[in-house]
Amino acid sequence: MNDVKSYVPPFKLDQPMDGGAVGEVIASADERFAVGDHVLHGLGWREYADVPAKHATKVDAALAPLSAYLGVLGMPGLTAYAGLFEVASFKEGDAVFVSGAAGAVGSQVGQLAKLRGASRVIGSAGSDEKVKHLVEDLGFDAAFNYKNGPVAEQLREAAPDGIDVYFDNVGGDHLEAAIGSLNVHGRATICGMIAQYNNTESTPGPRNMALIIGKRLRLQGVLVGDHTALQPQFVEDVSGWIRSGELKYSETVVEGIENGYDAFVGLLRGENTGKMIVSLTR
Repeated sequence: MNDVKSYVPPFKLDQPMDGGAVGEVIASADERFAVGDHVLHGLGWREYADVPAKHATKVDAALAPLSAYLGVLGMPGLTAYAGLFEVASFKEGDAVFVSGAAGAVGSQVGQLAKLRGASRVIGSAGSDEKVKHLVEDLGFDAAFNYKNGPVAEQLREAAPDGIDVYFDNVGGDHLEAAIGSLNVHGRATICGMIAQYNNTESTPGPRNMALIIGKRLRLQGVLVGDHTALQPQFVEDVSGWIRSGELKYSETVVEGIENGYDAFVGLLRGENTGKMIVSLTR
């Protein structure tokens, strides 16, 4: 919401919020879309949307639940896929640390790494319940509650041999801890900075940035729009893993557009497990 330069402009007051949405076509002037089709679009927080055909993508309810196209098969899923495999140049045998690991992106990153042969996957989350979910349900090798102590100490305990890849959804003390634990030629994908979203004052950066030089680390941001060429392979791989049961996903569903604000604030507070979904009922 801050009026600062970013890759997207700040949301405007008293205007509908944009964002990913799946809706049912109730009228169409384009032969590619029939009444009753389901489409993915980006007009977000509204009950009815007039969507240009070029900005709509038909989705298949027979392939996966419609909500999956907002998460595991949607923008968060492709972000995880591209950020791990293309940006971080993940390779078999890498040890991977994921912050915000119980969210829609983080939970998928960890599972993708395991499916592709990671030697160890560690996640951080904000509750003991989420930590248990990461290890027992999603197959992470280790996880910790960042509220239970210094992140750097907990990460060193979970990854005594260091890490090769860091997928950052948080920033702040997590990024500093990861820089300290990354091995020589380690790679970090910078996906989110939820620790400093909407701060009104500057947040101090990691105090150990000089380690980037000696370790020859690579830190790179990821924007999903740069990786649309991966979409066909991403859908093929991920839908297959979903059908086989090898990749699991969670959703936190809030009913009613009138509760969208609470869902959004809950997301920033870390109250969700997996993708936060607002469901509109007729």
